[in-house]
Amino acid sequence: MPPPPARPAPGATDPLSPLLDLPGVAEALDAAREAVDRLLNHGVLRRQSAAVSSESALRGARASAALEGCDVPLVDLRAGDVEDAIAQGALRASAGVGGLVPIWERAPLQAVARLHVLAAAGTVGDDQLGRPARTADTDRLNALARLVAESRATPGILLSAVVHGELATVAPFGGLDGIVARAAARLTLVTRGVDPKSVSVPEVGHLEHVEEYRPALAAYATREPAGVATWLRHCATAVRFGAQEGLAICEAVRRG
Repeated sequence: MPPPPARPAPGATDPLSPLLDLPGVAEALDAAREAVDRLLNHGVLRRQSAAVSSESALRGARASAALEGCDVPLVDLRAGDVEDAIAQGALRASAGVGGLVPIWERAPLQAVARLHVLAAAGTVGDDQLGRPARTADTDRLNALARLVAESRATPGILLSAVVHGELATVAPFGGLDGIVARAAARLTLVTRGVDPKSVSVPEVGHLEHVEEYRPALAAYATREPAGVATWLRHCATAVRFGAQEGLAICEAVRRG
């Protein structure tokens, strides 16, 4: 499958296309896509993509938990020797991404609810799992669902950044929304054909630039063009670094 164009095709309409004209955004997205394409061309993925995907999910979960303040050693996660509820939730959400691919673009909010069930099980009451709080901005959630279901000309990395930003900003569940947002962003990269085998690790990219992550998200929350551009460039950088992490995984798998 050829990569999507950096900009919508002539005549195409898409509500997110104006974001491509924000300063530095199109260039950052192109660089991120090139990095992911280099990863997807790695020879290990021809026969051992499942092993790379599994390790990517593990490293992504570890990074996502760390962004929530739960920094546990990767070796402990790999050994299943972690009892922290946040880390366990991040692991479940990361592992559950693949199973949500068939429904993400058809029923995005159902998939988001499922991610919250996976992330928050054991930390909130069963009656709160997958249920947005009464104070949640349902109009904004519904608008996001329409974007996911209907945006066809938008580059996948751009849509992934918007999904991440919206879910993290709206924080519909009032807890562990960051883990949900990052898992949904990865899910978007998979379903939009950017990283169909889920072998990159964008969560590591966010963690590597953690000093920028929260400020960039706060800038996005202002909904001002400059703030949105800051967030989109940050997300593109995270995807680019996540692709480099995927290459490191490929080399580790090759060495055995």
